[in-house]
Amino acid sequence: MSKYRDRLPLLEDRPFMTDGGLETSLIFHHGIELPHFASYDLLKTEGGSALIERHYERFTILARKHEVGIVLATPTWRASRDWGRKLGYSDIALADANRRAVDQLAKFRCKWESPTTPIVIVGTIGPRGDGYQVDLRMNADEAQDYHKEQINSLAATQVDMVGGFTLNYIDEAIGMVRAAKAAEVPISISFTLETDGRLHSGDTLQRAVERTDAATAGYASFFMINCAHPSHFERTLQSGGDWLQRIRGVRANASRRSHAELDEAEELDDGNPLEFGQETAALRRFLRRFNIAGGCCGTDHRHADELWKAIKRGNAKPAQQ
Repeated sequence: MSKYRDRLPLLEDRPFMTDGGLETSLIFHHGIELPHFASYDLLKTEGGSALIERHYERFTILARKHEVGIVLATPTWRASRDWGRKLGYSDIALADANRRAVDQLAKFRCKWESPTTPIVIVGTIGPRGDGYQVDLRMNADEAQDYHKEQINSLAATQVDMVGGFTLNYIDEAIGMVRAAKAAEVPISISFTLETDGRLHSGDTLQRAVERTDAATAGYASFFMINCAHPSHFERTLQSGGDWLQRIRGVRANASRRSHAELDEAEELDDGNPLEFGQETAALRRFLRRFNIAGGCCGTDHRHADELWKAIKRGNAKPAQQ
């Protein structure tokens, strides 16, 4: 059974750290080959499982240091049908991989959770297509039908909620939320933005949040932004509006480069951890509900530490809207 599914502490405004860029850390810091960025494939071996667990440990130790909760996401971003088949997974094996990822985190929580550092387990769902471009576009019904398999598998485990990450067009988000509602599991939706602060589809973030809510009766627990540098979307947040109160989390990229530039990069651009921390913390000026903060591609424990130092210094208090 899930520990927090019926009373998500993420909705209580207490601060939560997230882990950082798992896949980029595995590839560039550990020299691991990850076909299709499918980190869950490492769970087939003890060595691979240990690598992923050490990733979680580094961030949990930091969360304890800063006396905040932590949101740990399963390494299942590519554990949906199309991507699994590219790696030779049958539907049964893929469902087992999703369960195995949650089981690892459930055991980890029993070992590491403390009164000052509650651990929330999120079952990660990625896009059907490329996270950096709209190369495969579904309508909402098709998206619901596609993602329900993975969501149903995760809903039957100890996850506290599921989370759709790096979504770049609205209909896929709507389909994910509808599938989560049918499975009776909480869901968050995280959009990825280009350097102009818009989704790759051209939609504004405001339109994406409002359309998703309108089409799903506001079922999503909250929205997030991930896989974009704070400088890419700060101006978007300055526009104001009630829709901003639906955004609780940011998992920003370390690099200021565009997604196209990152796709072509052969070396990791981990940016400047100090600047990353300050600029991400500064987003609290525009996001009144911003209580979930961490990193995405290119980030590691250094970025998380600087981010939470900046937040604790209080040099960027939430705006009163």
